[in-house]
Amino acid sequence: MGEFDGKTVMITGAAGNLGRAAAQAFAAAGANRVLIDLDTAGLGKAFGPDDDRQLAIAADLGDRNALDAACEQALKKFGSIDALCNIAGGFHMGEDVHETPDEVWRRMIDLNAGSLLNACGAAVPRMLAGGGGRIVNVAAGAALRGGARMGAYAAAKSAVIRLTESMSAELKDRNVNVNCVIPSIIDTLQNRAAMPDADTSRWVAPEALAEVMVFLVSDRARAIHGAAIPVSGLV
Repeated sequence: MGEFDGKTVMITGAAGNLGRAAAQAFAAAGANRVLIDLDTAGLGKAFGPDDDRQLAIAADLGDRNALDAACEQALKKFGSIDALCNIAGGFHMGEDVHETPDEVWRRMIDLNAGSLLNACGAAVPRMLAGGGGRIVNVAAGAALRGGARMGAYAAAKSAVIRLTESMSAELKDRNVNVNCVIPSIIDTLQNRAAMPDADTSRWVAPEALAEVMVFLVSDRARAIHGAAIPVSGLV
């Protein structure tokens, strides 16, 4: 028997590096998985056809109606939404803050904070109707201290932490735990290509970060509310 047998976990950004690692970790723990990503082909390549414990849904996280529909599909198939992992997001680095284009600002806020708000707006009422749940958000080390030429990204990920704290204060007495993880550099092919001379052994493996997320969704983390947990490897 798995730790999450009979529980349903919704994962946004499921076709990405961390999304795939989280999906595999929750599958190994016995959870039903609702896998959401805009990349239809990526979902199919990563996870193959749906089965009794998997439901992959191509949806735009900027479209609240699409996420409401995804939640209804999940409820129809699995009967509950017990956890939400908000992994979808985006990174940008390039301009000084005073030169940041409007479209870059909006994109960073929408991808990192807006996607979280839309997913929570769809999932939380259904969690509450089912008696409670767990939410894990993904911030970033850049949220803790702004760096040159990445102000929009740092601000957006900082918003993730503040939203986590606010949601926890609102929901902890309603049996919903809300926490977030703060990775440093995640060991992905994209990051290796961008930083070819880096010592990647010091980075955080997606699988290691996924293990922390699984813990935060589990009953073992039932006393943790509003935490922003660094998962920084050796960085």
